[in-house]
Amino acid sequence: MPPALPMGETTGGTTRGTRASTEDAAKLRTTEMTQTTGARQRTLLTGAAALLALGACANSGYDLDLRGNFGDAFHTKTAVQNVPTEPRPRPDNRGLISYPGYQVAVARTGDTVGDVAGRVGLSADELATYNGIPRGQKLRRGEIIALPRRVSEPSPATGSAVTGPIIPITSPAIRTPETVSVVPLDSASSSATSANAANTAAPSGQEPARHKVKRGETAYSIARLFGVPVKSLAEWNGLTGELAIREGQYLLIPVAVPGAVPVIDAATKPGSGTVAPVPPSAASPLPDKNETADKPKETPPSPNLAGTQTSASDTARFALPASGPIIRTFSKGKNDGIDISAAAGSPVRAAQTGTVAAITRDTDRVPIIVLRHSGNILTVYAGVEDVTVEKGETVKRGQAIAKIRASASPGLHFEVREGFDSVDPEPYLK
Repeated sequence: MPPALPMGETTGGTTRGTRASTEDAAKLRTTEMTQTTGARQRTLLTGAAALLALGACANSGYDLDLRGNFGDAFHTKTAVQNVPTEPRPRPDNRGLISYPGYQVAVARTGDTVGDVAGRVGLSADELATYNGIPRGQKLRRGEIIALPRRVSEPSPATGSAVTGPIIPITSPAIRTPETVSVVPLDSASSSATSANAANTAAPSGQEPARHKVKRGETAYSIARLFGVPVKSLAEWNGLTGELAIREGQYLLIPVAVPGAVPVIDAATKPGSGTVAPVPPSAASPLPDKNETADKPKETPPSPNLAGTQTSASDTARFALPASGPIIRTFSKGKNDGIDISAAAGSPVRAAQTGTVAAITRDTDRVPIIVLRHSGNILTVYAGVEDVTVEKGETVKRGQAIAKIRASASPGLHFEVREGFDSVDPEPYLK
C-alpha cells in the first residue's frame, strides 16, 4: 500500500496546501521568537538601567561606602549601646503585669497557652488566637503573652504589694515612630485609670510601648527602631540566644532610665547638630605667592590595601568566611563585626562547625544567617543571598552556606558574639 499523502497534497503534485501551511507556521514561529528575544533584551536593559539609577541615588538603600553595614544589617547607633534600662516589673502570682493601657502575662517554665489562660481566667482559645500561637505550644520562660481584655487587677490576694495597675508618673522618654504599630488602649483602660487615680498606694512607673511584630522585622531592627539595647529587649520578653521572634507576637519595649537618653525624633534632618569646621582662610589671610614654595611635596607611597588579605590558618579557631580583604575592622559601638570585600556570587562559608540557629531578614529583606557554636558562641553572616542551609541544620567548618549578595559594594558583614556581646572576630581568625 502506498504511503498516505499529507492533507491538501494530490498525487499529481499540483496542490501543496499543507506544505505552504507548514512554511507559514515556521515563519510565524521565527517572528515570535525574534519578538520574544527582543522583549527579553529590552527587559534586561531596563533592569540594568534601574540598578544603575538606584546605585547612583543617595537614598536608594545601596551601601556605597559600607557605613550602613550592607543594608544597615547590624549597625547600631552609639547611643543605643550604653542605654541603661529599667528592669521589667515583677508580675504577681498569676504572672500578670498590669498597666492602665493593657495587661500582659509572663510565662513560666513548661507553660502552654492553656496554662497561662487558666491562671489569669481567660479562654485558652481566645488567648492563643490573640497571640497567633497554637494552644498547646510550649512557651519560653519569661515570654510575654498579651491579654485581649482586662482581667482582675493585681492585689495582695494575688501576691502583689498593692492593688491596681502600675500608674505612669512621667511621659515616655521613647516614642514610637509613625511606621510602628502600637496596640491601642483597651476600652476598659479609662475606667481602670479613674478607679486607681485616688489610690495613693498604687505602684508607679512608666508604661512601656507594646509592639506587635510585623513581617520582616527582627529583634535587631526593633531594638534600633525604639533606640534600646537588643539585650534589654531579650530580657524583657524572654527571648532565647538566637533572638527568634514571630509575626504577630507582642513585645514590651524596655523603659530607659529617666534622663539617660534623649528623646528619639524620627523627623530629625540628616546632618542636624553637625558643626562644620572653620576654613583656614577665615582665620588668617592666604600667604603671598612669593612665600609659597613650589617644591613638590614628598609623600610616602600609598599601601596597596586592596592587595592585602587577612587569611585564616588551618590552626585558627575560626576560618575566614569569605575570600577577600578586610576593609572595615571591628569597633565597639560603631561596627559590631568586620566587613570583608568579596566578589558577588562568591561562596560564604561557615567559620566553624555548628548549628544553624536562625535565618532571618533585615528591614530590606536581605537574609541574615546566625550559627551557634560550642561555648555559647554565635557567628553572624549578613549581606548574603542564595542561602543553602536551613534552621536546625548542622554545618561543618568551611561548608558553603550562602553566596555574596550582588550590590554596588558587595561584601560580607561578619560578627562573632559571646552570648549577647559582640567581640572582635579577628583574634578568632588568627
